[in-house]
Amino acid sequence: MSTKQRKIDNFDPSQPGLADATIYGLPFTAEESEIILIPVPWEVTVSYGAGASEGPEAILEASYQVDLFHQQYPELWKLGIYYDETANDWASDSIKYKGLAQPIIEALENGEDVSTFPALQADLDKINKACKELKGQVKERVLYWMSKGKKVVLLGGDHSTPLGYYEALATQNDSFGILHFDAHMDLREAYEGFTYSHASIMYNTLKLPQVSKIVQVGIRDFCEQEVAVVMNSNNRVLVHTDSDLKAAAFEGKTWKDQCDEIIASLPEKVSISFDIDGLYRWYCPNTGTPVPGGLSYEEVTYLISRLAASNKTIIGVDLVEVVPGEDDWDGNVGARLLFHLCGAFAHSQGMQTGSALLFNK
Repeated sequence: MSTKQRKIDNFDPSQPGLADATIYGLPFTAEESEIILIPVPWEVTVSYGAGASEGPEAILEASYQVDLFHQQYPELWKLGIYYDETANDWASDSIKYKGLAQPIIEALENGEDVSTFPALQADLDKINKACKELKGQVKERVLYWMSKGKKVVLLGGDHSTPLGYYEALATQNDSFGILHFDAHMDLREAYEGFTYSHASIMYNTLKLPQVSKIVQVGIRDFCEQEVAVVMNSNNRVLVHTDSDLKAAAFEGKTWKDQCDEIIASLPEKVSISFDIDGLYRWYCPNTGTPVPGGLSYEEVTYLISRLAASNKTIIGVDLVEVVPGEDDWDGNVGARLLFHLCGAFAHSQGMQTGSALLFNK
């Protein structure tokens, strides 16, 4: 009997998670876990609400209260989910470069031209360089775990953080799409001068030729420049605004039918990018750039599960923009959504997650 099997046999998933263990209180090492979570506590370019860099830790802390017997994926916990402990300075660098970014943002908000201020321009160049270096480091870490046969999930931070993750996926897949849950299109070019802005993640992602399609769901805030990117994308970007989704529902179209249309529009391989502000704000009251409207938790988990059960293959997941508040609500929602995303990822990959529990049959 393997060490991991002995741990499974001796672990009681009905008890509170072990606080000295990895995420969700699971007793497995990185080597024993099938899913590796890479936390990226980074929020250098945020221009409104702050705190996304604290999201991974908030999710980790809240995860110990999550019951492990998931209704749809009851044996998910047995696969092992491990919270990576990277030896890097991402958190401290985020604080450092965010401090440099704030005067630049303030100058822009005051109508100033940053290029006319040598000190601010120099800091902008430093920030863009640091963000590029982060991208490379994330890519390297993702590829490290992929080389060991692990399924890798990225846990941000702000929404700029997954770009290196997508670059890693692009080295392993000739073609794939992204199912993007968000309140925002994130298709701005170098927003506020920051090449790797959180508001530019999907614009930068389109530069990867391996990304054949981005399907956006829940969008309710965008600018003229972003609309132009969509219109000129030759259907490479498909947008389902929150307004359109709700209008279709009000007129009698079921969520199941809408989900099936969304899934049908995706290519065979799909990575899920989930910005928490795609949800109604009461699920994420402290997220940095809230917008009225949104999707319910049940709507998004239904779509994700339906995708996992389809003929598409989920090849990656990132969850970003969770911001903790005075209580642990945001982390709690993030931890539960992350657990569901991990279950769908594993199920789509043909891993043993158990049979869904149906109580009314």
